[in-house]
Amino acid sequence: MFRKTNIEERLQSFRNKRISENDILNAVKNILNKDNLKDERIAQTLNSDPIKNFNNFDFNLLESQHIYHLDHIKNICIDYRLRFLDSKYFKGPLPYEAVSKIKQLEKTHDIEINGFKIIAPSKLFKLENADDPLLFAPIGNDYYYLIHKWGKDLNPFRKWLMKPFKNFENLIFATLLVSLIATGLVPEGIFSDKMTSSQTGMIFFFMFKSIAAMVIYYGFAAGKNFNNAIWDSKYFNA
Repeated sequence: MFRKTNIEERLQSFRNKRISENDILNAVKNILNKDNLKDERIAQTLNSDPIKNFNNFDFNLLESQHIYHLDHIKNICIDYRLRFLDSKYFKGPLPYEAVSKIKQLEKTHDIEINGFKIIAPSKLFKLENADDPLLFAPIGNDYYYLIHKWGKDLNPFRKWLMKPFKNFENLIFATLLVSLIATGLVPEGIFSDKMTSSQTGMIFFFMFKSIAAMVIYYGFAAGKNFNNAIWDSKYFNA
């Protein structure tokens, strides 16, 4: 006998008594337009030269686990052969979640964030001639605030695979080690029935010379450099 109450209809009726649908649509449209303008401004900032190297964050609102000094960033970049460059050089897609976190930070701290930097492998940057990104914003005094991390994690062996490229000493050691392994793989009897120490030494010297030549050729031909020289360089052959 009595019609059941439809809460959605009652809600609409209550709303329509106080504001028209056109007014609601216009209000929502204005909100979305303002949000789109924020997205465009942030995208433009990410793709432009940094105006300043600090941001006026409210220190009491920062999360300490997201604060890193430049020395921490440098060590990780050198160990894993990564680069720490301005976001304008980043050529990979920036997830919208990162933009959302930037907007939330700006709202929380009542500022417009500038000077974004990203940690990523060289292949993800548009490098000038001369895996796992992290987006940072500068706080000041060589401190940076981690805003967002995306993508896949790095190969667990990347640190060890990149050790030979860390510095000249590591490269020499790696070349010697590979030469020793290659010498050990040479079958006995290739020169005589029983290998003498002098023959083994000659083979090792030949292996070392050959492998070192390939390393030098590859390094010069590809314009490669050691990790501690490229971690903050915008040049692919720095």
